[in-house]
Amino acid sequence: MTALCGRATSYLGLFAARVGVGVGEAALTPTAYSMIADLYPPRQRSRALALFSVGIYFGIGAAVMITGALVSMISAAEVMHWPLIGEVRPWQLPFLILGPLGMLVTIWILRIPEPARQTAVPAAAHFVDVMRWMRQEWPFYLLHTFGVSMLTLVFNGVAFWIPAHFMRVHGFSPIEVAFSYGPIMLVAGATGIMVGGTLADRWRAAGKQDAELRVLLISALLLAPLVALTFSTANPYLALALLVPTLSCSSFPFAAASAALQLVTPGPLRARASALYLLVINLTGIGIGATAMSMVSDYVLQDEQRIGDGVIMVTAVATPLAALSIERALRPYRELAARGR
Repeated sequence: MTALCGRATSYLGLFAARVGVGVGEAALTPTAYSMIADLYPPRQRSRALALFSVGIYFGIGAAVMITGALVSMISAAEVMHWPLIGEVRPWQLPFLILGPLGMLVTIWILRIPEPARQTAVPAAAHFVDVMRWMRQEWPFYLLHTFGVSMLTLVFNGVAFWIPAHFMRVHGFSPIEVAFSYGPIMLVAGATGIMVGGTLADRWRAAGKQDAELRVLLISALLLAPLVALTFSTANPYLALALLVPTLSCSSFPFAAASAALQLVTPGPLRARASALYLLVINLTGIGIGATAMSMVSDYVLQDEQRIGDGVIMVTAVATPLAALSIERALRPYRELAARGR
């Protein structure tokens, strides 16, 4: 589907291809969460989920660098003609090069064996059972999902607007952004989620029944000041240095958040509960985060050069809401975790 984006000849065609990419990506994560939960016990689960999720930050960082290099190389290129494909415009080239590479990964994925389930899967486990369970335990699911949604909103907004901020405020070129921001995202994002997962597992092994949510709470409390410092400094080198703790802290909670959901959800319901959870946090995080920040910049501050201030203001609202929601979720989570032992 990524390669098809490069063959689109209209807005609707490009939109449909991007929808196809989204459908493929959406099908992967819930099933992977459920498989990992069956492969690893609770005291190791956050690290396992963190290692799985490291690919996100490797992917973002590598994509920023590769795409930046490709854009730099082909920005002045003329229309090309490829055998069997025909006319290829410069903007289509990254899609056509990067898309087929993903097909090689599918060959390897087909060789992964199905894990043995830790709990028996009843024949009557349907979507209605997921909804019934989540409605029965609504205090945890509502508060946890809302809190993680706010953290996702901040992460996606920050990640999306970093390139524009550095180009508009600090005068970076696209290639300079690609090879400064890209490596930082790759290393800091991956490190943050691994540290968060490791800490959650250590607290879980020490007997803390709310171990995973404590990790989320740390991120919610630290993110606002880090984002404010990163996007307010006039020194570009200091801003780049501050990206390291900011991106680490923004990725820090996500493995623990997923592990919390797997811990308290019955095995037969995990994949569908994860799908609902991901639907909500991605609709808010990806759908609202970057847009809200740009609306503050464009309509409240009325200056697109102040996108950094828009990021700071939205973060200043979202992170206290996340912290409050997660703090309120601690008690129902502890009760559910203790009941499931």
